[in-house]
Amino acid sequence: MPKDTSYTSLQPDARGYFPYAAEDDAVWRELFTRQMAFLPGKVAPEYLDGVRKLRLSADKTPQVKDIDARLQKLTGAGAYGVPAIIPPSQFYDLLSKRTFPVATFLRRREHMDYIEEPDLFHEVFGHCPMLTNTAYADFIEGFGQRAKALGKGYSWHMFRLFWFTVEFGMIRSAEGLRAYGAGIVSSPSEAEHATDGTAVMQDFDLLTVFRTPYRIDIVQPTYFVIDSFDQLAATLDADFGALIDQAKASGDLPALFESKQAV
Repeated sequence: MPKDTSYTSLQPDARGYFPYAAEDDAVWRELFTRQMAFLPGKVAPEYLDGVRKLRLSADKTPQVKDIDARLQKLTGAGAYGVPAIIPPSQFYDLLSKRTFPVATFLRRREHMDYIEEPDLFHEVFGHCPMLTNTAYADFIEGFGQRAKALGKGYSWHMFRLFWFTVEFGMIRSAEGLRAYGAGIVSSPSEAEHATDGTAVMQDFDLLTVFRTPYRIDIVQPTYFVIDSFDQLAATLDADFGALIDQAKASGDLPALFESKQAV
C-alpha cells in the first residue's frame, strides 16, 4: 500500500512524554496481545527475553523515554523519538551512538495488519527488545559508525545489510530456525511466512547480502540465517567498503520477486 501521509509526528510534553490517547492504548493492546500469542516457537529466545527486560505489556502504549532509560541500564543502548522518515545521515548518526530512532505515532485500526511507514509498534515491539542483547547492540552501533564513515556512495548497499539482519534476520537456535528481525516479529504474515518452510533460507554471507535486491511491499522471498549474535557482531571486522566495491563490480544477483508495477 502507499504511504499514508495523514500520519503526523507527535510532540512530547515538558517531561518528554508523548500524548497517546485511549484509542492508541486500545490499538497497542490489540497489536501486542495478538502478536505475543502468535510468536512463541517462531522468534529467537533473546527477543522474548528482551520483551520481558523492557517490561513491555499490553496495559498501555509505551513511552520512548522509559524504553531509553531501561536500555541504557541494560546494554548502554538507547531509543530516541523521531518522525517516521528521517534522512539516512541522521539515521546512521543515531545508530553510531548506540541509539535507535523510534517513530512516535501509532498506526490506526485501518492499518492494523500493515503500514509501510515505521510506527511505534514496529519500532518498540519490533526493534527495541533485541537491543537488550549486548552483541546485537554492538552490531547496531558498529553498523552506524561504518555507514557514516563510508558515506553516501555506499549507503544503499549498507541498507541491504540492515534489511537482511535488523529488519528481516533469522537465526539458528537449539529449537530450530527463529526470527529476530523487526519486520518479522512485528508482522503476523511475515512471521508465518518466515517460519512455515516455504521461504528460501541462505547462510549469512556479507558479499551475497550486498548483492541481493529486495522489495519493501511484499513478504520476503529469502532470508539470511546467522548462527549467533556474536557472529553478527563479528562481521564488523570485515572491510565493508571493499566488499561493497566487489558487489558493485559483480552486479546484483537475480531477484527472487517480480518487479513492482507502476500504477
